[in-house]
Parts: sequence; C-alpha cells; structure tokens
Amino acid sequence: MAGKYSKLNRDQVFEFFRRLAEDNPNPEGELDYVNEFTLLVAVVLSAQATDVGVNKATKNLWPVADTPEKMYALGVDGLKQYIKTIGLYNSKAENVIKLCRDLIDKHGSKVPETRAELEALAGVGRKTANVVLNIAFGQPTCAVDTHIFRVSNRTGLAPGKDVLKVELALEKVIPEPFCLHAHHWLILLGRYICKARKPDCMQCKLTDICLYKEKVEA
Repeated sequence: MAGKYSKLNRDQVFEFFRRLAEDNPNPEGELDYVNEFTLLVAVVLSAQATDVGVNKATKNLWPVADTPEKMYALGVDGLKQYIKTIGLYNSKAENVIKLCRDLIDKHGSKVPETRAELEALAGVGRKTANVVLNIAFGQPTCAVDTHIFRVSNRTGLAPGKDVLKVELALEKVIPEPFCLHAHHWLILLGRYICKARKPDCMQCKLTDICLYKEKVEA
C-alpha cells in the first residue's frame, strides 16, 4: 500500500518509524493538562499558538477550572484574564465557554470519544479531535499540523496538497506497530529537526531514507 500513498517503499517506511521509535519509545505531547477536559481545552487554545505559550497561560488556569462546570462559571470575561497572552484569545474564550456548556448539557460533563461528537463542539476541528482521541483515548489517529504536513511532503513519506490528504495517506502507510505514537514522532521531528526554514539534517537519523533534494548528509 505504501507505493500508492508514499514515495518511499514499504521497507523504507517501516525503517523510518522503527528508528523514530528506537530513539523515543514513549513520546508525549508537550501541552500541559490534568485530565481529558483540560487536554481538550489546551488543544483548542493551541491553535495558531505555541505549546509553550499555552502552558504559561494554563499553569494558573487549571488549578481553578479543571472541569466544564468550573470553567463555565468563569464566563467569557473571566476566562480571558487567564488566556489573554494567547493569540486569538477573544474568540477562543467564547468557544471554550460554549464548549463547556455543550459538554455539560449534552455529554454529562464528559469529553466524548468520537470524532463526530468532538467536531460538533465549538472551536474543535478535525486536528483537535484527532489529538484528543489519540492522547486521551488511545486511538491511532494522526493529527496533521504544519510540522507533520511539512515532514510528510519533504521526506516523501506521505505527500499531499492539503492536510486531509496527508492525514489519509499517513493512515495508509504507517505500519500498525507504530500507529499510536506516529503523530507525536512526526511532530517532534518537524519541530526540532526537520524545521521549516533550515532542517537540521546533520542531526537527523533518517537522511538515507529521506527524499528531500536539498538535504545535507553527514
């Protein structure tokens, strides 16, 4: 199946992920959270913002609002005071409060475990839903952000003209043993090694597999 969705062959794709797994057997996301609800809110807040920036804001938010009821009680204006250092905080505050209301009214204050139900919540798109499904519920989803989109296209792993095409291609090519952690490995690879402006090929363990034409090999 790799040949149709990847420029790498099946053995290369397996080796690609085998090396990532060997280097970091149990990768974790970099957003701070205390439960499924705070994870959902953190991911919503992280849109067009850095994980570091979100963590700085939520460090003081989680102790006072770690449930939908507590967050809803803050109200939009109250929440803004905690997240005003995050980009687009006005609209994000409104979405989070709406999200809390729906969780309370429609889901018994619990975070739903299906993509459709998650995407029906304010401020939650496919990428956010995939992150929550993967981290909170252990589902083998692949949330394609800018890092994964870049890595997938640059290396030839799963080329695509938009994030959905890359996501669907990754679902086809990622070997089953690596499905659960694949998106974490790819995000970390894109964030710290295969960076946007200047990939650090000298520190990459995949240069012999990668198809990037401008790569620098040791």
